[in-house]
Amino acid sequence: MVMICQRILLLLSLSLLATPAPAQTTNGLEPVTKAWLAAHYTKAEYQIPMRDGVTLFTLVYSPRDESAPWPLWLVRTPYNAGPHGPNNFPNPGGPLKYYARDRFIFVIQDVRGRCASGGTYVDTRPLRARHDTPADTDESTDAWDTIDWLVKHVANNNGRVGLSGISDPGFFALCGAVNSHPALKCVSPQAPATDSFMGDDFHHNGAFFLPHAFGFYSSFGRKAVKTIDYGTPDGYDFYLKLGPIANLDARYLQGQNEFWNDLMQHGTYDDFYQARDPGPRLQNIHAALLTVGGWFDAEDLYGPLHVWRCVAKQDPLTVSRLVMGPWSHGAWSQADTSQFGPLDFQSNPAAFFRQKLELPFFQHYLKDAPDPVLPKASVFETGANRWRTFTAWPPTNAVSQSLYLQPGGGLAFQPPAAASAPPFDQYLSDPARPVPFCSHITLGMNYEYMVDDQRFAAARPDVLVYETEPLATNLTLAGPITARLQVATTGTDADWIVKVIDVYPGDYPNPEPNPRGYVLGGYQQLVRGEPMRGKFRNSFTHPEPFVPGQVTPVSWVMPDVFHTFRPGHRLMIQIQSTWFPLVDRNPQTFGDIYHARAQDFQAATQRIYHSPQFASAVQLSILPVTP
Repeated sequence: MVMICQRILLLLSLSLLATPAPAQTTNGLEPVTKAWLAAHYTKAEYQIPMRDGVTLFTLVYSPRDESAPWPLWLVRTPYNAGPHGPNNFPNPGGPLKYYARDRFIFVIQDVRGRCASGGTYVDTRPLRARHDTPADTDESTDAWDTIDWLVKHVANNNGRVGLSGISDPGFFALCGAVNSHPALKCVSPQAPATDSFMGDDFHHNGAFFLPHAFGFYSSFGRKAVKTIDYGTPDGYDFYLKLGPIANLDARYLQGQNEFWNDLMQHGTYDDFYQARDPGPRLQNIHAALLTVGGWFDAEDLYGPLHVWRCVAKQDPLTVSRLVMGPWSHGAWSQADTSQFGPLDFQSNPAAFFRQKLELPFFQHYLKDAPDPVLPKASVFETGANRWRTFTAWPPTNAVSQSLYLQPGGGLAFQPPAAASAPPFDQYLSDPARPVPFCSHITLGMNYEYMVDDQRFAAARPDVLVYETEPLATNLTLAGPITARLQVATTGTDADWIVKVIDVYPGDYPNPEPNPRGYVLGGYQQLVRGEPMRGKFRNSFTHPEPFVPGQVTPVSWVMPDVFHTFRPGHRLMIQIQSTWFPLVDRNPQTFGDIYHARAQDFQAATQRIYHSPQFASAVQLSILPVTP
């Protein structure tokens, strides 16, 4: 069976240019075709020299309309800038698809070491602190040198440049904003991949996102796409029978994938990962930023929120705006995002984003269009299905409250009043029978798991369930969620997964039409779920074993949400120790999981405490009730 990673297929389409529309049109929103692009744009190919002599392959699509000089819109990608050939135009994607009618000079570039560009590719290449010699290159200097060449050599440009990208191209856009070239006026890092140990892509709090990492790197890192014969459409079955992670390399990669090797050699938050996080290095930014993310982005939800906070802290004078919509990875570039899984948003959030936010932002900074006066934060409120604006994110009027686990499976905003007998709930976590991460058969990381019905998990004996009474009024969560558990284990390591769930009333109507057969009465919609690898509870750089049987606090921050639980709904918390194969299996014996042996995997009894002395809770950021 051939598996091409979802991420590569998506980003190949998003990083390519989009077909333009009639030059006289100014709204820039009508998608264009390949034929229209060839009729209204010219195409040129260049090898642009960098300061160290390496050249980067670059495609330039210029409007045939030369009635005015046009700004440059640059996308830098590791996923192939092609197609090659001066008369070979692409099926448009990315900015070209919707904005070519508005007349920009669109530029697509293969980053260093990828496809037709020279040099050596380094995955999420670290930003350098200094650039003292021509050899001191990084993605910031490559963007600077590219922009400098473009404004000097591309005909009929107005001397202004915008930079954007989604996912890895979002990372390159973000790096290009650092030490900005004077001609760079605006940057939109969208779902930027930032810290792949703490929250983006391949790890969350040190827990390894197995099918995503293997699916991506098995088909990335060489010019030829490698095919993996999984022998089944069932990822749960495939990865369970696989055994320890080391078997993936032994059976399939055979030491040939340098990026997979890096993952397996760096099992803690060491210098390798810390250097690759651009967050602490977002300084000397002179361009306006529009950072974009999706609440249901299974790959890079962490990145945009991380960027937003780092810029605010390090460079508060930067013009910085945040957009968070109800999207999966890169979905805002799709034509219609009015639905996701069983959810109906009752509007098209992607069209709103393009018309009201993204295009006005680029038009203003690149063409002197009127200032759209974008709010600091434009965020979509799921549950209530509406866009809202704030002067800060999280909102300044959000109140932090702890929701405590109660004996008997309850949840309340007060700590347990008295200890129950026993003062804990427990379950047997068996790596041989891990809890599935979704309710249906899938080979890879299914994007819709982020809103999946959790009733299948609630029925398992190795999942603890706590829920409120039906709500009398709206309950709106706006910001991060912090899990604060008091736990004990009979093992020496353990994973802990907390899921925040919106439980629909039993009489909730099914969608119409309903081709996928959703049953929404009693639906347990995942709002946010996040794992914590227990050995990192005190330090991500220096893991520690658990003392078997000893009550131990474990806390971690889950990514932000903006969700309203409606009257009649319940808020549910589920707690478990496996989430397979989304997260690899913890052997539950302390050690290097990437090199664990089959005999290291042991069942363990896990306890969650809910007593006055050892209270477990989730800390919520709650917005005051609005109509």
